[in-house]
Parts: sequence; C-alpha cells; structure tokens
Amino acid sequence: MPPLLTIVGRKHSGKTTTVVRLAAELHRRGHRVMTIKHGSHTFNIDPTTTDTYRHYHEGHAERVAMVSPDKFALVMRWNEELGPREIAARYMADADLVLCEGFKGSDLPRIEVFRVAAHPTPLFDATHATAPLYQAIVTDDDGFDAPCRVIRFSDTAWLQHLGDVAAALIDRG
Repeated sequence: MPPLLTIVGRKHSGKTTTVVRLAAELHRRGHRVMTIKHGSHTFNIDPTTTDTYRHYHEGHAERVAMVSPDKFALVMRWNEELGPREIAARYMADADLVLCEGFKGSDLPRIEVFRVAAHPTPLFDATHATAPLYQAIVTDDDGFDAPCRVIRFSDTAWLQHLGDVAAALIDRG
C-alpha cells in the first residue's frame, strides 16, 4: 500500500493547481505519483456521443473499460463510495505516493492550501482532532503561523519545500 497525502482547502483555494504542480515536482524527482480527486457529485468522463457512454447509460453495464493505445479508463457503478485507502490499495498499489484532493473528513496526512485571496480563514484548527494530521499549510498570508510547517507562496522555492514534505512521506513508506 503506497503512502497517501491529501490536499485540502476551501473552495477556490488552489487545491487542484497545487496537486498538479506537486505531482509534477515529484515526477521530476523520479517518483511514481498517482492521484485521486474527490467530488461531491457525479461526473461523466465521456460525452453523450460516444459508444462507451451508450454502454454505460443505455446498456446499464456495471463496468465499462475504455481502451486506446496510450490510455485506459474504467468506469464502474457502486452502491457505496470507497475511501481513498481502498481505492489506492485496489488500483494504485504500485505508486510511490498517492496524492488525493479533498477527503477533508478523512484521517489522511494532509497539506492545506490557504489563500486569503479566496477565504479569510483556513480549515486548520489547532483544537480539532485533525490538527495532528497536518504536514504543512501553504499560504499567501505572510503573517500566518501554525504548529505545523508553514510554506509561503511568496517563497520562490515553495514548490520544492512542498515536494520535500511529500517526499518525506515516501521515505517513511
């Protein structure tokens, strides 16, 4: 089972951008990174005009695999949402690290993206049970302080510092 690290934050705080940039940084360092994006509503990865859409929606197939020379995708129905650990164990066991986006209610180690440009307060609360899970908070607030590592977007090496935090989880296994 690979280590998991989730990126959390309020809406429009930059979670997706941070996951993408961190994944690219870790890839640059030679790590095999996989990602899981948590959504609160359903999604379609293929438009209504495709055969795979028809297989799934009209044919009510339980699982539909989409295969091309360079990609594979599996869409499957489920009655109960799997958690990030179960997904990683089933489908991403060969990753060096699985970066998750969201899952703020989980017990995963986490990095918060906190931008005052988006919201005046972070999710982080030192009195909350999730406080010990915080590996770092990356922020645009130069006056913000927390008991975990604080990385500032104003630091030109912020992404390398974030990569170091994630790489430490890989090293711990």
